[in-house]
Amino acid sequence: MAKITINGITKEYDKGVTFEDIAREHQGEYEYRIAAVLFNGKIRELMKTVKKDGELSFITFADTIGYKTMRRTAVMMLIKAVRDVGGDKKLKTRVEFTVGNGYYCTLKGMGDDKVDEAFAKKVSDRIQELIDAKIPITKKVYPLDDAVELFAKQGMDDKVALLKYRRSSEINIYKLDDLYDYFYGYMLPNTSYIENFQVDCYHGGLLFTLPTKAEPKKVIVSEPREKLFETMMLSADWGSMMGIDNVGDLNNMICEGRINEMMLVQEALQESRIADIARKIFKRIDVKFVMIAGPSSSGKTSFANRLSIQLRAFGLVPHPISLDNYFVDREKTPLNPDGSYNFECLEALDVEQFNKDMTRLLNGERVEMPEFNFITGKREMNGEYLQLGKNDILVIEGIHGLNEKMSYALPAESKFKIYISALTTLSIDNHNRIPTTDGRLLRRIVRDARTRGASAKRTISMWGSVRAGEEANIFPFQEEADEMFNSAQIYELAVIKPFAEPLLFNIGKDEPEYYEAKRLLKFLDYFVSVDSSFLPRNSICREFVGGSCFKV
Repeated sequence: MAKITINGITKEYDKGVTFEDIAREHQGEYEYRIAAVLFNGKIRELMKTVKKDGELSFITFADTIGYKTMRRTAVMMLIKAVRDVGGDKKLKTRVEFTVGNGYYCTLKGMGDDKVDEAFAKKVSDRIQELIDAKIPITKKVYPLDDAVELFAKQGMDDKVALLKYRRSSEINIYKLDDLYDYFYGYMLPNTSYIENFQVDCYHGGLLFTLPTKAEPKKVIVSEPREKLFETMMLSADWGSMMGIDNVGDLNNMICEGRINEMMLVQEALQESRIADIARKIFKRIDVKFVMIAGPSSSGKTSFANRLSIQLRAFGLVPHPISLDNYFVDREKTPLNPDGSYNFECLEALDVEQFNKDMTRLLNGERVEMPEFNFITGKREMNGEYLQLGKNDILVIEGIHGLNEKMSYALPAESKFKIYISALTTLSIDNHNRIPTTDGRLLRRIVRDARTRGASAKRTISMWGSVRAGEEANIFPFQEEADEMFNSAQIYELAVIKPFAEPLLFNIGKDEPEYYEAKRLLKFLDYFVSVDSSFLPRNSICREFVGGSCFKV
């Protein structure tokens, strides 16, 4: 027998009982499905068994770990359903990226057939059959060579390439009926746990929509995000053009000594895109305000500098302005429910004064520009004046740049709005995508340690509130942008890796941020490192690892 303590109450269980059996006893105490457990400080999947005494708590779909476990399991079921519907065609599913609350997936092997609503309906019906059948999902440890052979037989060349660079001699493989697959993270014990989903035909592929973490019990289909989709597809096409669709491809290029050439090509593609945006701004003769907004660690400052250079090439004279200089004085800053300052909301800025100053500049007046002192928490006037001439243009950067309430007094024709984000399209393999939030979090961990002396622990602890601010103040306005720019670079995680790993290793096992640090370390282990000295000095990646020619 094993003594298990749950919420301060100890009970004996037979050794060998599954955590799922224990969770079933307590499910009624929780609003959302239990997805995993925390046992003696370690995350355990529900299909695992109890082998010793310990303290146990539950992880539900409303928790980050449980939510990701649900989505990961659902993706495996989608892959299985597509294969079953395709039959002899042996269709291959590639999870490309997220669009709103859904995964956009492309299919290989359709031949002359099209992915249409009828096909999507068949896949949806097959997923429901899998749910109703309550098929077990099992995990087994395989020697690395055996795993490579297994994936080769299934035609999963992307996984074969990935495992070529794996240091461990063993690998965990999940099995769902006749499908063997590898997933980066935990899984649910059977198919019946996925209760809510939607499959639609979308741009020649499938859009697989699942519940959000905020609403784990229902599917909320997002509003169309066509500009975002087009931007993601452009970046995916860039990757394919360079022969890099996944981490295995990237590692091959690094080890073959072709990384420097690939970096230069990537930088050239981004510079061409920036030049194209500058050309569009130049052609709109009434534009005086370039409004740049994007989530944390998108590379807004480097982008603004590079855009300014391109604007100069068209004869314009750009002047950078940070919306941060319009923060209200610290004592007037709104507070979060926990009493901390809310710097993310619109009310943290003096919107009225910003509009007065910009209107005066638009009218040709000479205006003294403010500068916010982050040490004293006060806005200061330090004798810096600005007056716009015929070719002058303001490049304004801040998280509320796309919100019409921020610039309500300025004529629409005077504004050109740009949304920037690090939209990672590189995948670990065809079934394991890299969340864009992971790339941005790693960027921020490295940058904040270098420029602000902040620990990885502090950055991770703040990330939830940062993300909440983005969801409220940035993402709702992204489709209103005139242009979108993807600042993610296909090679950057290989460059960031040697900077991030020591910072993450410094988080102790007793810290609440340990599990996220451990997950990120496991993720970085897929990459072969690249020396940052190869980076051009104007690269957006330099904003995070250091050595930029810009003041960032």
